[in-house]
Amino acid sequence: SGRAAARHPTRQVRVGRVVIGSDAPVVVQSMTNTDTADDFATAMQVAQLARAGSELVRITVNNEAAAKAVPSIHEQLAAAGYDVPLVGDFHYNGHKILAESDCAKYLDKYRINPGNVGKGSKRDEQFAYMINSAIEHNKPIRIGVNWGSLDQELLAQMLDANARLSVPLTLEEVMRRALVDSALQSAEKAIELGLPENQILLSCKVSHVQDLVLVYRDLASKCQFPLHLGLTEAGMGAKGIVASTAALSIILQEGIGD
Repeated sequence: SGRAAARHPTRQVRVGRVVIGSDAPVVVQSMTNTDTADDFATAMQVAQLARAGSELVRITVNNEAAAKAVPSIHEQLAAAGYDVPLVGDFHYNGHKILAESDCAKYLDKYRINPGNVGKGSKRDEQFAYMINSAIEHNKPIRIGVNWGSLDQELLAQMLDANARLSVPLTLEEVMRRALVDSALQSAEKAIELGLPENQILLSCKVSHVQDLVLVYRDLASKCQFPLHLGLTEAGMGAKGIVASTAALSIILQEGIGD
């Protein structure tokens, strides 16, 4: 294959009918941009994405109306012959949505951003509720850390520690380390709560090619979780295609995320 480096060994995670990690093929995921509460439009777009080659589709579950639409979206897709796994994207209020709706059992995976699960004393409680829901329904999760919504408390602690060093790191270096630490610490918390290691995926998305390469090299060297690769805020059209291709080509060639 001409691959320049050996694979970084990872565990396998099953998401619906799809297997991710280890020696499984690369899986492509996209995301809808419909209002999830519009169940018909969302189901139609999931089907369009599946026909275009998206093997997983992520939908935002950002409010009660969106959560109530999930069972209908699932049923419409099944009736049309599509079994593409659905990934629920939760932010800020995910613990409430999971507590007040039955959408959990219709989703094949949850996406949780550690920077968006709460602040202060509420953070651990709300994160734990979401993990316990995943355990109850036997669902895998992606802990998806993002450059634009990094855990500010963790970043502040790391910046304070960095300032005390005789040779401090640059702000960009500290932020890259904070992304990786946030993902790994959250994975450890999930495992402590009882979520099996083979039901966890990680991602650390940034918006610049060089930063993405450096972050994923670091993350891959420190864990065996399957990695979700992606350049966040890549942009539309040719800009997004070129930037994403440039970043992911380097990482995949190094055996990271393949």
